[in-house]
Amino acid sequence: MSAAASSLLFLGTGTSVGVPVIGCDCNVCRSIDTRDNRTRSSVIVSDGTTTLLVDSGPDLREQALREKISSIDAVLYTHSHLDHVVGFDELRAFCWGKKEPLPLHGTAACIDVLKGMFGWAFNSDNTHRGYVKPAPKLVTSAFRIGGLEITPLPVEHGTVETVGYLFETERGFRAAYLPDVKRIPEATMALLGNLQILIIDALREAPHSTHLSLNEALKISRTLSPCRTLLTHISHEFGHAELSARLPDRVEVAWDGLRLPLD
Repeated sequence: MSAAASSLLFLGTGTSVGVPVIGCDCNVCRSIDTRDNRTRSSVIVSDGTTTLLVDSGPDLREQALREKISSIDAVLYTHSHLDHVVGFDELRAFCWGKKEPLPLHGTAACIDVLKGMFGWAFNSDNTHRGYVKPAPKLVTSAFRIGGLEITPLPVEHGTVETVGYLFETERGFRAAYLPDVKRIPEATMALLGNLQILIIDALREAPHSTHLSLNEALKISRTLSPCRTLLTHISHEFGHAELSARLPDRVEVAWDGLRLPLD
């Protein structure tokens, strides 16, 4: 990670099954465009000194090796669906050599699921070297880590309590990350003014019961009018080049490995 500037790095931009999809021979799954290879959605946000991981999905090991990520200072969870939490054990690598536990920020519901799935890590008897040493932090309001002001953004996504996050740098740069969402409540929309960057779920063309479709995501982008919108959590129904060619100005398709400056 850069030691000088704030940035957001897309570790993954795919939906829960990733792209290529196992057993699928569609054009996107067979594509030679590396931007069509989408691991499960996750980002790294850094203020240049502090490094934050958003979600620990099943591809975390692959993503960290690909991007040469050797340390993180905290994890922020959006919700407890498997494609956002089951890389939890890979967090061991970020606990080695540290005396202090790793802060894990999430809603009470999400933390409870993590404790149920990975009880050994949260157990007071977890004193073994090399294990994940979590320090759960309940997300109830805005909080600060390093040079970043972080505001949870409650959204509707099926029946699971879900949040996105608004990151604001000390220079006032505002970037919102909403990877899993079907509807944004009015109270959350009110927090999303004056965005430089909006990163938003755009699963597929047709409507979906728990995710935004492309047209729904574009409508929200038009309403909020950020300087730049990036689509994520994308299925194999969209090829990167084909979708990019028909998007309006200031809207882009995110891809694994894309890094955005937050300044």
